[in-house]
Amino acid sequence: MTLHLTSEQRLDDGVLEREFTLGEIPGILWTPASASPSAPVPLILLGHPPLGLRTMYPRLVGRARQASADGFAAATIELPGSGERPRWAAAEQARADMRRAMEAGEPVGDEIVDALVLPLVDKAVPEWQTALDALLPLPEIGGPVGYSGGVISIGVRLAAFEPRISAATLFAGSLVPRAIVEEARRVTIPLHVLLQWDDEGNHRQAALDLFDAFASKEKTLHANMGGHTGVPQFASEAAARFFVRHLHQQGT
Repeated sequence: MTLHLTSEQRLDDGVLEREFTLGEIPGILWTPASASPSAPVPLILLGHPPLGLRTMYPRLVGRARQASADGFAAATIELPGSGERPRWAAAEQARADMRRAMEAGEPVGDEIVDALVLPLVDKAVPEWQTALDALLPLPEIGGPVGYSGGVISIGVRLAAFEPRISAATLFAGSLVPRAIVEEARRVTIPLHVLLQWDDEGNHRQAALDLFDAFASKEKTLHANMGGHTGVPQFASEAAARFFVRHLHQQGT
């Protein structure tokens, strides 16, 4: 699938921001001013929740600026059924079922979790791989590749089955199907996992079980007090240092 650049602008810190499309999939690529064919940089894929790129843009561009400051390119794509992409009836129904269960004070059962998450993972992961196919040949991008944040089940599958992903930071802030926990046992790359201890939308023990399932020799659990949106700045800084340690070392 061919990458088509649709716009570009230079941000005030020198980062080049380029919007693109891959077929019907919108995306954004950020590269530091230092990136060039003679000095290509590693790439970090920026995951995000299915709220739409326009909604998530302020947070995404902040993460991209940090990546650029550390000498990385960063890229993201719109998730299936989100933003300006066609609505997805099955996903809408699964979200409605989850909301009804939570409002009624009932546990969100495995059937709802599977219906909500697994089809998204099945659609999104091949699209991330297609994005890698299109982005890595760009002369200013040289690899290696990291994956950061977003829906943790997408990150788990990419970490398990996409060999171009060399390191990942994952946010334990979403429901995880049992099938994804089994896939986690195949993950061997370095991991940095962020857990908000009092996350109201996350089952803490399930997050700990997922972390235990990873087969990585290097895996770090960075747990902080507070809810889903209360991630402290120093936690983000620790994740940034993780990528500096792994992606730059591999690129030298």
